[in-house]
Amino acid sequence: MRKKIVAGNWKMNINAIETKALIDGIYQEIANDDLTNTRVIISPSYVNLSSALALTEKGIIEVAAQNMHQAKSGAFTGEVSADMLQAIGVKSVIIGHSERRAYFMESDAILAEKVNAVLANNMEAIFCFGELLEDRKSGNHFKVVAAQLSNALFHLQANDFKNIVLAYEPVWAIGTGETASPEQAQEMHEFIRKTIADRYTKDVADGISILYGGSVKPANANEIFSKEDVDGGLIGGASLKPADFAAIIKSI
Repeated sequence: MRKKIVAGNWKMNINAIETKALIDGIYQEIANDDLTNTRVIISPSYVNLSSALALTEKGIIEVAAQNMHQAKSGAFTGEVSADMLQAIGVKSVIIGHSERRAYFMESDAILAEKVNAVLANNMEAIFCFGELLEDRKSGNHFKVVAAQLSNALFHLQANDFKNIVLAYEPVWAIGTGETASPEQAQEMHEFIRKTIADRYTKDVADGISILYGGSVKPANANEIFSKEDVDGGLIGGASLKPADFAAIIKSI
């Protein structure tokens, strides 16, 4: 049975003081809920990872990094390696978010190297991908998504997918207020699962959690999460408000 996951990507928001307040607020909101079958993940900025890990040490909330460099070490000013993350207790890393692709020119080839580095260090990759608005309008959205998966992941062995979570994020729905309809989300998630099954096996495809990301809010979360192939969400803005994030968690 696939694990349900709600992950909050805090992006370049929230300072150290606010990190404590936000984590405390989330815990207060979900304190009386049975989340046995749900993983709750938050992803603070690098400078707040250690404090977030300390604040969540005995609770249900997990902590993931927003990015990681593919090299073990070296002259890469401003970057962070797997060893650095592991040394403070980070076990999961978001790889390939659309903002990394767009603003920092991370190609599928670079992302393949990053995924390799994550897996080589026995960490979990939350791999993001999704089409632009022009891809959707031109009818090329399935082709674009299939290429992103193939180029960055399909060199892996089937067993590697035990340490990968997929996050489908239509770029046109991130931070825009626009959201793929539940039917559009299900259609793409079903396509993703079939694409993986065709490359590997149905068992591999059925075992991987596929999250939806793109303006998920308390008002639409339940309907999106109710779809058969949607296993949760990668949440942006709504994860910065304890009540909203908790409502999304509860809706799964």
